[in-house]
Amino acid sequence: MSVTSSSDPELRSPLLQPFLKQSEPEKLTIDDMLQKHCGEFGWWQLRHFVLTSLAWALEAFHTMVMIFADREPDFRCLGPGCDATAKSVCRFEPGSWEWVGGLESSTVAQWGLFCGQKFKVGLVQSVFFGGCMIGAGIFGHLSDSILGRKGSLTVVCMLNALFGCLTALAPDYWTYLLLRLLTGFSSGGVGLCAFVLATEPIGPTKRGTAGMSTFYFFSTGIAILSGVAYIFRSWPQLYIASSVPSILFLVTVLPFIAESPRWYLVRGKINEAMKLMSKIAKSNGNHLPDDVILALDEEANKTSSNDQSCAEEPATNKEAITGSLIDVIRSPLTRVRLFLTVAINLLCSVVYYGISLNVVNLETNLYLNVLLNAVAEMPAFTITALLLNKFGRKPLAIGTQWFSGIFCLMGSLMGNAGIWKIMRMICGILGIFGMAGTYNLLFIYTAELFPTVVRNAALGCATQAAQMGAILAPFVVVLGGALPFAVFAVCGIMGGLLAFCLPETLNQPLYDTMSGMEDGESGWRSV
Repeated sequence: MSVTSSSDPELRSPLLQPFLKQSEPEKLTIDDMLQKHCGEFGWWQLRHFVLTSLAWALEAFHTMVMIFADREPDFRCLGPGCDATAKSVCRFEPGSWEWVGGLESSTVAQWGLFCGQKFKVGLVQSVFFGGCMIGAGIFGHLSDSILGRKGSLTVVCMLNALFGCLTALAPDYWTYLLLRLLTGFSSGGVGLCAFVLATEPIGPTKRGTAGMSTFYFFSTGIAILSGVAYIFRSWPQLYIASSVPSILFLVTVLPFIAESPRWYLVRGKINEAMKLMSKIAKSNGNHLPDDVILALDEEANKTSSNDQSCAEEPATNKEAITGSLIDVIRSPLTRVRLFLTVAINLLCSVVYYGISLNVVNLETNLYLNVLLNAVAEMPAFTITALLLNKFGRKPLAIGTQWFSGIFCLMGSLMGNAGIWKIMRMICGILGIFGMAGTYNLLFIYTAELFPTVVRNAALGCATQAAQMGAILAPFVVVLGGALPFAVFAVCGIMGGLLAFCLPETLNQPLYDTMSGMEDGESGWRSV
């Protein structure tokens, strides 16, 4: 019998090879995955951002259409008992005058909403913003829960198109009032859902600038509306013309918009979130490795003291994590933030809409005036966007509000004759310039103050407060004289003081869950 040498390598090797220890997939938050592998703002995000933000123009159409539809048209004299130089027809003999453009030139001419009935025009405006306030809260919750961001945006655009077209068929004032309430209800969720859906797939260092840019679409919508209103002088035709873009958006744009990966993640749909992140990486010319998986911030930040001998199970759908305003109020951290953002949004809205209404009172061409107002806001958006990542959200929120407040205070101290009248108008322009920047900034700032599971609910609550400010603004304007500017000054300065109490969110993580935010904030304070 031959003996084989024990040095033979085949005899020294075991017959059964031990299982190789598999490496555990790296858990990454969406922000980390965007920064490391997908790209923070590549071609995919640019295309998605532009398509989604087009919805802001739709909100501008449905909101500002009242400026033209509810205006008091010019009149012309037909005989004795009428003074062509007068500014009001209240004391003229019936039949001695007529509206230029006929009864369909505006709702004021159609249903006699002038003189003693003029308050009904203001009532329609307040009711519309009241509907916006209700809709912002409801669709803010639905977009965080069962409908998602894209689902909610689809629903509100469908309702906008429907109610806008029905408004053109309103047979009387009260039907018109009801339909404007319903249009406001759906409009309240348009900008809210579009903003969150457009900015959530963007990386943390690019998100602020991108979020600030959404308001360009709103101002552009107002500018386009002024041209549409110039063409369609009949108020029923104008409502149809301003509603058609919502239909076009539903058919030609929404099919190319993706759901938010953050919503997928917090709802436990990890497979869908991973597929979308892979698509983003591929579209941006990058590659998403196979050994990384998405995780909520509280999971990704969790460290284990024991080595694991087996690989983690592949990503599968997990139980959805939800949140509501009750959770926001229950947590001391987010409760204070909610109170402050609600108060600041209300104060800023009073100033923004109040000054805008004061500008409308200028005796200029209505269509040109609205166009110039829209264009004047754009430099404020540009400047705040450029300074956002340099100085941070908090200093900018304080500075823009105080800028507006100071010029409103100066406007309240000036007379209303001669050169002082011109100076007051300039103060109003500078006041709206500053507050437009604040109004733009507050969306991105508020979104970053709350985690994904309650972000839209909190943003919806802040939007509701802004709509309440819009409801109050006309009552401030009615005071007349220097009082409106004085009120706007107080609101701007108070808003800046409240912003001092908010934390800075520049380059901070965009948390997914309440516990993740609380752990992250406590960890940050301990450093």
